[in-house]
Amino acid sequence: MKITVIGSGSWGTAIAGQAAAHVDEVCIWSFGGEAVDGINEHHRNNLYLTDYTLPDNVCATASYEEAMAGTDGIILAVPSAFLRSVLEGAAPYIDPKTPVLTLTKGIEEKTGFLMSELVADCIGNTSRIAVLAGPNHAEEVCRGCLSAAVIAAEDTAVAEFFKGVLLSGHFRIYVGEDLVGVEMCSAVKNVIAIVCGYLVGMGYGDNTLALVMTRGIAEISRLVHARGGNPITCMGLAGMGDLVVTCTSHHSRNRTFGEALAHGGTLEEYQKKTHMVVEGAAAAKSVADVARTLGVDAPITFALEAVLWRGVAKETVFNELIERFPTEEFYGMDD
Repeated sequence: MKITVIGSGSWGTAIAGQAAAHVDEVCIWSFGGEAVDGINEHHRNNLYLTDYTLPDNVCATASYEEAMAGTDGIILAVPSAFLRSVLEGAAPYIDPKTPVLTLTKGIEEKTGFLMSELVADCIGNTSRIAVLAGPNHAEEVCRGCLSAAVIAAEDTAVAEFFKGVLLSGHFRIYVGEDLVGVEMCSAVKNVIAIVCGYLVGMGYGDNTLALVMTRGIAEISRLVHARGGNPITCMGLAGMGDLVVTCTSHHSRNRTFGEALAHGGTLEEYQKKTHMVVEGAAAAKSVADVARTLGVDAPITFALEAVLWRGVAKETVFNELIERFPTEEFYGMDD
């Protein structure tokens, strides 16, 4: 069996190693350069997870045709901003029946597509698409730390296929059917994490962090409900689980970017320094658009959008957010 991983970032590298234990060959597609050379010559990614040695049955290529040839399943692990262009390049070589699992988190700007919808728009056959999410940082998964994720798909057989490819004693996989819920949770939690990082950077304590995370899960639930997902998904691995780890971990690029923002840093500076995409920054804009379209109150998302994309002073915006008058704890989820 061959599995193709599209994307050679931290998550793509870690998931390739995870899959390698269950299949004959894992081929990582990358834009080329150092990552491809390092993986093929030394079984190490020279850019991400640089101290992690990949199994011998993992190789890399910059050729879509080579990566897709004879593959039994495709795992997508590229940032949301690049997913469409990458899929358009790969599409001619993807068999219409090959199952696809996306690890990418976000909402496409302008279309409002969730990542599974974007994938379907590019390569068709919605029923063969699954999504994975959960509280699992690549830095810990690759070291064999106990972690868990949920895989959601319209077709349970697709979810079970990828569960078989990735399940291990240290990486627990659950399955579900709520793609919308899982993907909305995955997109919005990154927004909440940036705000948590900012407030920590400004000197706020654990009580404040817990407050923002809790109000964040309520905001996510309203968005999930309005988008047609099941709000109970927000209580699971893709929701509360991923929110907790993203808002609290030093591995979280969204949390650490928020801290940098509090200390006067910019998005451009942070991404250039870390060579990583801050998904929550783009999501602040696309989630805000979705919230307005659906008529959902999303104050945390609106606050971050105002700071990052509307040029509003962050001190003003976040002070207004904190000073909002409390009303009902749960609202916005009535049919």
